[in-house]
Amino acid sequence: MTASAHDAAVPGVPIAIDNVSKVFGEGTEKPFQALKPITTDIAPGEFVSVVGASGCGKSTLMLMVAGLLARSSGTITVAGRTVTKPITDIGIAFQDHLLLDFRTALQNVMLHADIRKLPHKDIEARARELFGQLNLEHAMNKYPRQLSGGMRQRVSLIRSLVHDPSLLLMDEPFGALDALTRLQVRTDLESLWMRRRPTVLFITHSVEEAVGLSDRILVMSPSPGEVIEDIRVELPRPRPIVLGDAPEFSAYVDRIHRHFERLGILHGLGTLPKAG
Repeated sequence: MTASAHDAAVPGVPIAIDNVSKVFGEGTEKPFQALKPITTDIAPGEFVSVVGASGCGKSTLMLMVAGLLARSSGTITVAGRTVTKPITDIGIAFQDHLLLDFRTALQNVMLHADIRKLPHKDIEARARELFGQLNLEHAMNKYPRQLSGGMRQRVSLIRSLVHDPSLLLMDEPFGALDALTRLQVRTDLESLWMRRRPTVLFITHSVEEAVGLSDRILVMSPSPGEVIEDIRVELPRPRPIVLGDAPEFSAYVDRIHRHFERLGILHGLGTLPKAG
């Protein structure tokens, strides 16, 4: 499958972020502006990453899209509906896998069926399908303590996708993994996303990870955060597990790193040549 396949019909939903900002402590003596006004649209089925320094408001933006945090200004619409309360029909994944120690991997995934009162038989069939796609059939009846960090994170990924959400929100989901495991889980995520094409908003510190996964990358300034560039990643899919030697990949990474150098987030890089 190539990048052109992205033009096919997708089950994801559109997101419209219009002049959205966030100020914590409004009305107090020391308000803190986390985000300057941001305006951007995300098309159905797009995979969009947000990169920037710690504290730039990446996670704040994601929480506002989910309806878990109130906006200070502007509007957010998901699938044409203004977000005024928490959205329930989404998948969400954090850096901490948040698996329950007393439930097996399969039982953790089945929480969606239990909590949402979904058809148990259908959700279990979907869960088993996802475990199979990630070669984790052997892990279904094991407890989290019996699984490696990468396996636990993949179980968390399955749990976020098992109810076939149209929107997937991910906040540093690979942050606690070692470098090699991150590569594998990144590839697993791309593979699962390409099968269903939900809309994805992916928060990460890793520029390389963002380029490896995304259709677009929103580059954020330091706090108070604002989008300083919206980069479309024109690389074919599926993307190889190791991208570092590809000049096209390196050009995107260098382009973002130059922003961070200019903003003082990175120091001591010297003068980098401009990409061709």
